Amino acid sequence: MPKEIKWFNELSKSDVNIAGGKGANLGEMTQAGLPVPPGFTITTPAYRRFTETTGILEELKELLQDLDVDDNTALQQTAEAAKRVVVAAKMPNDVAKLISDAYKELCQQEGEELYVAVRSSATAEDTAEASFAGMNETFLNVRGEKDVLEMVKKCWASLYGARVIFYRVKQGFDSWGMEMGVIIQKMADADKAGVAFTQNPATGAPNELIIEAAFGLADPVVAGEVSPDYYLVDKKNLSILDLQVKLKKFMRVRRDGQTVDIELSDEEGNRQVLTEDEIREVAKVCRDIEDHYGMGQDIEWAIEKDKLYIVQSRPITTLGVAATEGLSVDEAEVLLSGLGAAPGRASGEVRILNTVEDGARLNEGDILVTVMTAPDWVPLMRKASAIVTDQGGMTCHAAIVSRELGIPAVVGTENGSTTLEDGVMVTVDGSTGDIYAGKLAVKVEAKAEGVVGYALPVTATKVLVNLGEPSMAERVAKMPVEGIGLLRAEFMIIEACEGIHPRRFVEEHGAEMFVERMYKSLLTFARAFNPRPITYRTMDFRSNEFRDLKGGKDYEPTEANPMIGYRGSFRYVTEPDLFMLELQAVKQVRDRGLKNLHVMLPFVRTISEVKVLVRYIEETGLFDDLDFDLWVMAEVPSVVYYMDQYQKLGVRGISIGSNDLTQLVLAIDRDSELVAPLFRETDEAVLDHIRQLLEKARELGMKSSICGQAPSVYPEYAGKLVEWGIDSISVNWDVVEQTIRNVASAEQKLLLEEARNRR
Repeated sequence: MPKEIKWFNELSKSDVNIAGGKGANLGEMTQAGLPVPPGFTITTPAYRRFTETTGILEELKELLQDLDVDDNTALQQTAEAAKRVVVAAKMPNDVAKLISDAYKELCQQEGEELYVAVRSSATAEDTAEASFAGMNETFLNVRGEKDVLEMVKKCWASLYGARVIFYRVKQGFDSWGMEMGVIIQKMADADKAGVAFTQNPATGAPNELIIEAAFGLADPVVAGEVSPDYYLVDKKNLSILDLQVKLKKFMRVRRDGQTVDIELSDEEGNRQVLTEDEIREVAKVCRDIEDHYGMGQDIEWAIEKDKLYIVQSRPITTLGVAATEGLSVDEAEVLLSGLGAAPGRASGEVRILNTVEDGARLNEGDILVTVMTAPDWVPLMRKASAIVTDQGGMTCHAAIVSRELGIPAVVGTENGSTTLEDGVMVTVDGSTGDIYAGKLAVKVEAKAEGVVGYALPVTATKVLVNLGEPSMAERVAKMPVEGIGLLRAEFMIIEACEGIHPRRFVEEHGAEMFVERMYKSLLTFARAFNPRPITYRTMDFRSNEFRDLKGGKDYEPTEANPMIGYRGSFRYVTEPDLFMLELQAVKQVRDRGLKNLHVMLPFVRTISEVKVLVRYIEETGLFDDLDFDLWVMAEVPSVVYYMDQYQKLGVRGISIGSNDLTQLVLAIDRDSELVAPLFRETDEAVLDHIRQLLEKARELGMKSSICGQAPSVYPEYAGKLVEWGIDSISVNWDVVEQTIRNVASAEQKLLLEEARNRR
């Protein structure tokens, strides 16, 4: 057999240089007699001949050798250019023939034209020193010589993805010098699949083996798109120590040659994936793999018609990273204090960023310190272990986003960005508002995933959650909440548009791509929470926030007070095209049968706005579903006056935005630290206006909710809302339990008072 093609039984773990990490591991396991689906590797000499024969090697070197990977814009542009070079090049005829002949031979061995998986296998991938898992491309259910050859080139091109290049350089590899093998492997048409860790990656316990399982293919498990069953096994005797069956919303399978997602009913999704015998069988084979390699393994497995296959195995690269003990609070020096805006404690190196363009300097786990964040900072905030800002209060952008992401935050320090030193180790305590010198012992709550809300009381008033970050959907959906009361558009739009102003994005990439990306984000939430309701508040960026996005200055006015300026529903009246694109994405989700997704209009001022927007909603056909709810945000004091007219137009609910309502009732700019002492959601004037809104809603038969933190902070606040007949209270995920307790206490107190009055 030519050196460009190697069958799995010709390879071993020492062949990483020609087969890549994945190919070498599959060969090693095949020779060890482990149940690996048959296949072959297109070796690195084949890739080398492709680049040299086509003449693209020098072009790739020229593109990449002087690239500054910390310049995010240059990195993205260069990566796309490099991938285009590879895909556009014609594969040499002799290389193409070798691959085609090997594919035909594999098909002859199995007696049919096979569906195969075409997987990248880079030469530093799946080794103990580095894991490029998930960074290079994999293509499933590929059939026929033409499609196989096309996917091989796409695998080669994925060597030049932006995050691959970045990771490669940061791990000490050349930006352009890596080579790639490509795996062609019989595709297991899995009935059940998942991953396994032969040592507990969370605790490092060497005798605990963890299996995660879902129906269909394993990809949704690997990508975190479904909540898999969880099985904890004693590796010595294969006894099952813990078994948690999760709700699997869908399964990914092959249908008519295509990889598709099939929705599962609650009954189907709640079935246990593996029998106890299957759990032990998977555990035993995984234990054998670890014994063979002599180190902990991260394994992907599949079961097709009762036959177990091992699809791939790699060393667990995160074991042995134990937390170091830090100083106690009494020993540490307080460098700075501010307002504790998001609870928790985290340590890391200070990284002072003056603008979002400085973001390339921020490493994973750094403490992000700046004057104030804005919507385009969200991707950076996800990387930080904590946030510190000079400006802001409990309702500022940094505070709200940090609470949603579960990142400790201290805001309003006044001079954090000038007092703290770049690169110095500090600890941020988001509960107390203190920032300490050095590394403190990190607070760890003894609360296991899946038992959140244990022994919580049951309430008649629904407790919902505010959300907007797609990566948090599955995690928060496991909490004891009745749904999402406020699904913010802003995070999704920033992610969908890659930090570009949405108008610029639509001009450059087309409306269809915008709709498709928004649809996928909304689908993530709808699936995770189905059948619990989700109320999606459409885009409510202010002009100053839009200006900060890439290209924003070309579309946004400069306003003296954007808080009460060009925003909310009025913006949609003058720019209906973006509104219609959001509605299209919502409609696509509901057309898939996920009827739990509803719409809320932001920052409504007048009846004329609602009339216009209702007409657009009618045009999309959303009102054709009798179970579709349209809500309006009750943030502007005029809402209470127009509610009866809103109701006649088809509005079914109001959600009180207590932050903006407080701002407008008391005439306080909530972004200003100067008047922050006057900003109180508990002010009697604010509470009286909320009472009027709730009483009016009950009178009109409209649903009512509130999306603010006050009910979780002040038990008496929750008490008043319950007394006035609110239907639901929506808070950030980190205060759900406290809110449930506050609401339960308020309901019990109300019942007790009524009982006493009847005596």
